[in-house]
Amino acid sequence: MSTKTIILLCFILYTALLFFVMWLSSRRSSGNDAFFRGNRKSPWPVVAYGMLGASLSGVTFMSVPGGVYHGAFTYMPLVFGYVIGYFVIAFLLLPLYYRLNLTSIYSYLEQRFGGTSERTGAIFFILSRLLGSALRMYLVVFVLYELVFCSWGIPFWVPAVVFIALILLYTFRGGIKTVVWTDTLQTTFLLLAAIATVIVILKNLDISIPELLVASSDEGYTRIFETDFNHPKYYWKQIISGAFITIAMTGLDQDMMQKNLTCKSLRDAQKNVITSSFLFIVVNIIFLTLGAALIYYGMHTPGFEFPVNADGVVVGDKIYPLIAQSMGGFVLICFILGMIAAGYSSADGTLTALTATFCFDFLHFDRRDDLDEQRKVRIRKMTHVGFALLYLLVIIAFRPFHNDSLINILFDIAGYTYGPLLGLYAFGLFTKRGVRDRLVPIVAILSPVLCYLLKIYSAQLFNGYQLGFELLILNGVLTFAGLMLISKKVKV
Repeated sequence: MSTKTIILLCFILYTALLFFVMWLSSRRSSGNDAFFRGNRKSPWPVVAYGMLGASLSGVTFMSVPGGVYHGAFTYMPLVFGYVIGYFVIAFLLLPLYYRLNLTSIYSYLEQRFGGTSERTGAIFFILSRLLGSALRMYLVVFVLYELVFCSWGIPFWVPAVVFIALILLYTFRGGIKTVVWTDTLQTTFLLLAAIATVIVILKNLDISIPELLVASSDEGYTRIFETDFNHPKYYWKQIISGAFITIAMTGLDQDMMQKNLTCKSLRDAQKNVITSSFLFIVVNIIFLTLGAALIYYGMHTPGFEFPVNADGVVVGDKIYPLIAQSMGGFVLICFILGMIAAGYSSADGTLTALTATFCFDFLHFDRRDDLDEQRKVRIRKMTHVGFALLYLLVIIAFRPFHNDSLINILFDIAGYTYGPLLGLYAFGLFTKRGVRDRLVPIVAILSPVLCYLLKIYSAQLFNGYQLGFELLILNGVLTFAGLMLISKKVKV
């Protein structure tokens, strides 16, 4: 059986399995409450396990292992920071969301500041997710295109359209209720692919895990802490940035929070978040170990050459797919199933969350008495299709710009787009002042622009210091300061 046949067969079988899960999860309910909130009946262990797959995506699947080549294990301090962020979400943000009985978390901004602030927060989320999730899925489509469709002369947009159409079909009816269950399937295949690949590489090279880690350590590939203060991955910057990245990209993200809000109670949602935080450490150790195994395989396999770009620099994102293709057989099957799972997990929850945000923060489904349930369902479906088309356009448009590790690009995007959300929520939670609502968009736009300029000239301005992931924190602080300037005392 040829490689291309194996890949297509894996794709068809996995897709069929997803549609079976969709049928099981949505056969007894198809209304808006099931679509947006899962009827608030999701078991918390299922949500916790599924959130791993939603957090990992194709970027983690390829960029984290591939990033070991240039960055060793310096990704781990960022993960340690994630745990801190998850605790903040569990004991600060979730109680707020449950107390206000929110469907869209940006409704809080309207209650606290006004409608313009709500729409500003929603727009920044939409921008963040359209770019971030589309690029995650782009990576999956790109790899499958390179492995199969390119040699057949099929344009890049064709597999992109197929992927989006299938995701649209299986989320169209069940929404978040379906996504909660399909996420568990995707998490399983992502982890099995990584673990199985490590096992096969160890067996082929006749080496154990301890021996692999010792050999990788000797080559400098297991270094966890970057101690150079001026380096973008200085470990304290990583830890602090990791905490704020999680608060912003999970706690202030409708996609991730919508799944938590399907739990039966606040207590269940908190157990879900805390469990996910510790599981995330384990999962990232697995993926970093996979990176060490891939590099060891490449260095000790005669004739193998690491993929490089036009400048001769090794491209981390391409290491795993190239090795999987060269090994073939079981490793290739594992890789393809993991990639397909990552592709679906990057988009299904996002489309549902974008639809929820538009319907509740712009159309105000929760207080529109002039719209009956049937009309709301029609509008929701039209919105769902519209965002799917936008998603597709971003994937296709990014193709000429893929020259760097996507995980770095994604965190750069997050630094600019989630920063205003971080500042808005911090101001709302930690002050009692109101703001001039109509001026909030100006602050939210100026802050990322200023951060962009500071990032470009940080080395010149700060004696060699380079802004890294902490750009998100700086953006939040600037937004907070801007809101203070346009704030006013609120009469109690």
